[in-house]
Amino acid sequence: MPDIEYTPRASQLLNRAINTCKSYRHEFVTPEHFLLVLLDDEVFCGALFPYFSAEKLEEKLKKHLDGFEQLPDGQDYTPEISVQLSQMIEQAYKNVYFSGATQIDIPHMVSGLFHLENSWAHYLLTEAIDGEEESFLSDVISMYEYEDANDDDEENDEDGAKNEAWRKFVTCMNDIVASHNPLIGREAELERTIQVLCRCDKNNPLHVGEPGVGKTALVYGLVQRIVEKKVPDRLKGCKVYQLDLGTLLAGTQYRGDFENRLKIIMEGIETEGNGIVYMDEIHNIVGAGAIGESSMDAGNMLKPYLERGDIRFIGSTTYEEFNKYFSRSKGLVRRFQQIDILEPSIEETINILKQLRPKYEQFHHVIYEDAALELAVKSSAKYINDRFLPDKAIDLIDEAGAAVVSGNVKSETGINVVTPKLITEILAKTCKVEAMAVKEDDTERLSTLQEHLSAQIFGQDEAIRQVTEAVLMSKAGLTDEDKPLASLLFVGPTGVGKTEVARVLARELGIELVRFDMSEYTEKHTVAKLIGSPAGYVGYEDGGLLTDAIRKTPNCVLLLDEIEKAHSDIYNILLQVMDYARLTDNKGRKADFRNVVVLMTSNAGAQYAAQAAIGFSGNVTRGEAMLRQVKKTFKPEFLNRLSGTVVFNDMDQTMATLILRKKLGQLQDRLRAKKVEMQLDDEAFRLLLKEGFTREYGAREMDRVIAQKLKPLLMREILFGALKQGGTARVTATDGRLKIEN
Repeated sequence: MPDIEYTPRASQLLNRAINTCKSYRHEFVTPEHFLLVLLDDEVFCGALFPYFSAEKLEEKLKKHLDGFEQLPDGQDYTPEISVQLSQMIEQAYKNVYFSGATQIDIPHMVSGLFHLENSWAHYLLTEAIDGEEESFLSDVISMYEYEDANDDDEENDEDGAKNEAWRKFVTCMNDIVASHNPLIGREAELERTIQVLCRCDKNNPLHVGEPGVGKTALVYGLVQRIVEKKVPDRLKGCKVYQLDLGTLLAGTQYRGDFENRLKIIMEGIETEGNGIVYMDEIHNIVGAGAIGESSMDAGNMLKPYLERGDIRFIGSTTYEEFNKYFSRSKGLVRRFQQIDILEPSIEETINILKQLRPKYEQFHHVIYEDAALELAVKSSAKYINDRFLPDKAIDLIDEAGAAVVSGNVKSETGINVVTPKLITEILAKTCKVEAMAVKEDDTERLSTLQEHLSAQIFGQDEAIRQVTEAVLMSKAGLTDEDKPLASLLFVGPTGVGKTEVARVLARELGIELVRFDMSEYTEKHTVAKLIGSPAGYVGYEDGGLLTDAIRKTPNCVLLLDEIEKAHSDIYNILLQVMDYARLTDNKGRKADFRNVVVLMTSNAGAQYAAQAAIGFSGNVTRGEAMLRQVKKTFKPEFLNRLSGTVVFNDMDQTMATLILRKKLGQLQDRLRAKKVEMQLDDEAFRLLLKEGFTREYGAREMDRVIAQKLKPLLMREILFGALKQGGTARVTATDGRLKIEN
């Protein structure tokens, strides 16, 4: 542990205890000597006065000390510290170390004395105060803090008011209001606040609203009105003090420290007169300072001041914390007048940003275009879903200005201008809203989206058309804004490209693919993992896998693979997603699906498709056979909420040929890294096509044939043969087997 020094008064007290010990000719300095000299300290006696007479306690101590063995006179010696006094000092040292204080003071040593249960000093002092150790120690702390405060005042006579003890724990908002953003709008809420403050009883407004809607700004708006004297006479000359409970609790070491500080502050503000106390995050006063089962917390201590009305209080908190903490104290709730601070509309927020523009332009030395401000508000409202206006829009323009100043954005004209394009880039970087999601004007890439998909997915033109149209429809703004970009069900045999469409779509849109294998959610209890386990169950703290994934990547392609294998409860969860683009997890947090393309794949009905052309139902197509089975497998309300159901075609010869060429091309790309060129003759290509093409297994059979027939030959040549240093691998086929000719 680090060295900790004594305060001058504590050091002086110990020296006096040593001298007293010598005057008695005692060999050891004991806690009794310490307590005896402590009774000569006026501050300590002031704390003891309500409990017991200092003179009587001194008589008892002297009588006890007279019974100690004395050393002979005339012999010079230095008394030693007794074991019990060492234990007392050690306990005082621990009190200082664990409380974060810097020096050992007299209250620390008094606290240490109370830990010496076998000491006469402890017994006599405890008897004097009738066992009220906590209360007495609190009074000792208070008396010494008062002495410190008075000493500070005496040392600073010229400016004594500024050094009053209570001012250390509050901030006068009248002095700093000029450095904050002006209040724009909120006229009704401000007038209601002023009206409540002018009441005779219960004149304490409580602002309740979501984080970032402007609760603190409203208080600064009130302070600005008070400074400008644009308030009723009853509020003119008032000073608003911000009380920070964190600062108030910091450094409290003993039982009673916190209560004493709060009492000093309230008495100081009361003496000052015309005081209004502002408490941000006011729900923290419920339980603050309470110890064990004690009900004496900050909230209960403030009730008398709230009742009297001499000091007015303004509190602010969120709906969640109000319901969770503040509403538990009915006595506090009835002493406040609740004022709801709602999120401003998009039009109101645009007006706020336009009026704040000069401040941010001056700070960042940039110019904000009107279109940039409007886009900042509209895009933040649309894409940033876990925060509220106007805070999130202000953050966006501030970040854009900082990007210009830091040199991350180069100006072509020499004038630093924040444009809509820059706002889009900042949104993509800082808010996880990626690429195509915010590029409303990037129509060139969208116009070729179908072509790009068709170039990579073969034989599924109708499926690609439906996917592309769903995306383009949402980009054109013709779909409901409170639904996902698209909700599509892909139905078809295995290996025909259902999952591949999702991968390619995510890559082409420049967004992430979030995939869930629904075969992992076949049991009823496993479905809870998607939104989080209920309270009290294992995994509650982990949150929901699906909701957390969407919160991390709110703009993505969500692939729910093999949806028919999941438990039927999953469909009830997805109904909410497809209908309102919202999903609430086990802790009440919402995940927003408005910028998500939801794709679900299913093999349902594929096994019946092959029988479509058999018997009396010969005129039924394979797709119709699949759709019939899909309607039996999925609930009507689930199918009714889909943007569309896409039936994938079976693999045919043409499709298989195109897929084989694509996969060989991918293999060639990997070989080029080894400086190897691969050439297949027609016979080898036909052999791979013949063995890799099956209607039953689709393209996956082709992967297996390439992995088993072709790759082992290339592997041996690259590792041990003629292709060690690269070269050309000519692949031919003889008697149904592939071989490499160099």
